[in-house]
This record gives sequence, structure tokens and C-alpha cells, in this order.
Amino acid sequence: MSEIKDISLAPSGRDKIAWVKSYMPVLNIINEEFSRTKPFADMKIAMSIHLEAKTAYLAQTLRAGGAVVYVTGCNPLSTQDDVAAALCDEGFEVNAWRGVSDSDYERHLIKTLSLCPDLMIDDGGDLTNLLHGDNRSYGANLIGGCEETTTGIHRLFARQRAGKLDYTMIDVNDADCKHLFDNRYGTGQSTLDGIMNTTNLMIAGRKVVVAGYGWCGKGVAMRARGMGGVVIVTEINPVRAIEAIMDGFEVMTMDEAAPLGDLFITLTGCRDVVREEHFKVMKDGALLSNAGHFDVEVDRAALERLSVEKWQRKPNIMGYKMPDGRTLNLLAEGRLVNLAAGNGHPAEIMDMSFAIQAKSLEYLAKTAGTLERRVYAVPAEIDAEVACLKLAAMGARIDKLTPEQETYLNS
Repeated sequence: MSEIKDISLAPSGRDKIAWVKSYMPVLNIINEEFSRTKPFADMKIAMSIHLEAKTAYLAQTLRAGGAVVYVTGCNPLSTQDDVAAALCDEGFEVNAWRGVSDSDYERHLIKTLSLCPDLMIDDGGDLTNLLHGDNRSYGANLIGGCEETTTGIHRLFARQRAGKLDYTMIDVNDADCKHLFDNRYGTGQSTLDGIMNTTNLMIAGRKVVVAGYGWCGKGVAMRARGMGGVVIVTEINPVRAIEAIMDGFEVMTMDEAAPLGDLFITLTGCRDVVREEHFKVMKDGALLSNAGHFDVEVDRAALERLSVEKWQRKPNIMGYKMPDGRTLNLLAEGRLVNLAAGNGHPAEIMDMSFAIQAKSLEYLAKTAGTLERRVYAVPAEIDAEVACLKLAAMGARIDKLTPEQETYLNS
């Protein structure tokens, strides 16, 4: 029995799903293919994802392939209730709503795993962690799963290094058709979109502090500069710091950046990136936001402890008044600002990411019983197939090597 907020919201959710389908040509092709080939016939798939229109279409695509699909959220604030209702109305088992409590969030994850899935899609690693704990019995049939977040991949490799990974997992995040586009262009656009729609303020002329210069940080820095922001990058990796400098950004420590920044965006996957000593020296009106998977990068507990007053200034903006009268503004409770306060990545970007997800699950189904319990890269042929389909959908063509060129390159 599904648990959602309101089934009457389904028509709005159906409209959202229909809209994104119009801009996801690669997933449309895979949907049609799966409808014919049924690679997931008699299989069950558990999904813990940011439940919005594009992920809903991925769920529909997997069901077109013959699967029974259970869906839940991977973040308490990223579920769109009308989309959840639309899936539920179509007969999916859906357990999620926006603003879910921590206890209900975990209960929904466990309820999704109670399907005893053959395959799973995890976004951040919560399903995987539960399967390695008290809910191990729900993984009895599990062939393997896919993980598409940087944070989730860090957790998987940590398990693998410790010898405590009990399942086969595909590292979708590091596929070229995922991180080169999703992390950079998707996060870059959607993060600033969420911030601007929430605050109704300009980027131009503001000092934007971007914490972390991985693919996501590169995308945000690039887009913020393109909108007229003065971008400062903070890093712990010396190679990435040099890269940021050569890309034209100023690099400094967070201690140095804290009194200068107007807008702070964290994208590190680590905790306490912006913390108490930084709050004490920030400008009045500073905006604090996070685009990493978990709400640990901006130290909200320290904000609560330091403030003398806290109030909701408008939806998704909490004001914290400091003892000296300054107000610091935390967006979306420090959760993923592009999803908790926005619509997530553009459909054209997720077209590639979810095509990789769908094809990777198909690969796991075809190779059932032959793979070890470890993290695998997405097979190169899947990356290439998705890239070719996307390129064709964009109306572009590329050259092919002549036989003589192939001989030369391979000699």
C-alpha cells in the first residue's frame, strides 16, 4: 500500500512527466526498446531517488521493461508530491512525500526494500546502507544495483576498501555521459536556478563562494561567472585548486572567503565546510546554500546555537539573527538547493544520466551471477551507445576513422 501526500494531485504530476518526455529522446528510444525486449521480465526493482518528473519517467521506462517497481525518495525535501501521486495513480508502489520526518523517511526506505528486489537504483547510498544492517534479509534476491551520486560512490568505495560490500554495484556517477554533463552542466544550471527562484535576487555583482572544484563545483563556478558573479573557489585538493586558478577564478581558504562572500554554495560531499568561525565573520544578509547530497556541509547546528532569533523569511529561506544584529540566510534547510528549492537538473541532461542508469540495470540483469561483489565501472559500450544516441538526437554527426587511420593508430 503506497504512502503519499494526496492522490488528487496526480493530474499535475502527469503533466510534468509528459513535459519532460518531450525533451528526453534517448530515454524515449530505450523505453521503446525495453517495451519490446522486456529485459526485466519477472524482476523487481527498488528505487531511492529524487522523486520528480524525470525520475518518474525512468521508473516508467523500467516498468516498460517488465519490472515491478517500488519507488521512494532519497532526500526529505526533494519529492514532488504531484509526481508521486501520478506514479501511484498508475499502479506503482510509492512511499514518499515532501517534508517527510527522519523516521518516516527511513521507514519508507525499508518499505521499498521489503519488495526483496532483484535490482536497485540508489541515490546517495541509503538503500545500500540499510541492506548491510538490520535489513540484510531484503537483499536475498539482489543481483546488483546502480549508484549515481558522488557521495554514494564515496560510501561504496569505503565499504569496498573495508571488505564490507556485499553486493555488485555499478558506478554510474563516473560514466562519461553522466559526470561530464550531469555534474557539470546539470548542477551548474539547476543550482543557480534554485537559488534565484528562491531568493529573487541577482547573481551579477555578487561575490559567490564555491566550495569544492570537482565536476559539480566547476559547473556552478562557470555558470555563476557567466551571470556576472565574482567567483571565489575554496578547495582542499591542490591540483583542483591550480585548475580553478587557471580557469580564471580566485582561490583561497574558507577562513579568507567567509567575510567576503555574498552567496556561499557548497559542493564537496564533506561535512562542516561552512561552520561556526565562518558564520561569525560573514556579511549581513549572506546567503548559505548546499548542492551536495547530504545536509551536513553547512553546519546548521552551529547556526542554531549562535543565533538569537530564527524565523522563516519566505519559503525555503530561514533567517538566523546573530547577536551583533547580522542576519544569515540558510536556503532549503541546507539540503540540495537545486531539488529542495527547485526542479532539479534540466530534462536534456537527465536524458543521458537515466539512459546510463537504465542500460546499466539491463547489463546487470543480463550478467546475473557472473559478477563479483564489488563496484564496477559502467561498460564503455554503454557510454558510447548513449553518447551516439544523444548526438543523433541533437542533429549532429561526427567523423569515422578510415581503415588506414585505424591501422595507423593501432600500429
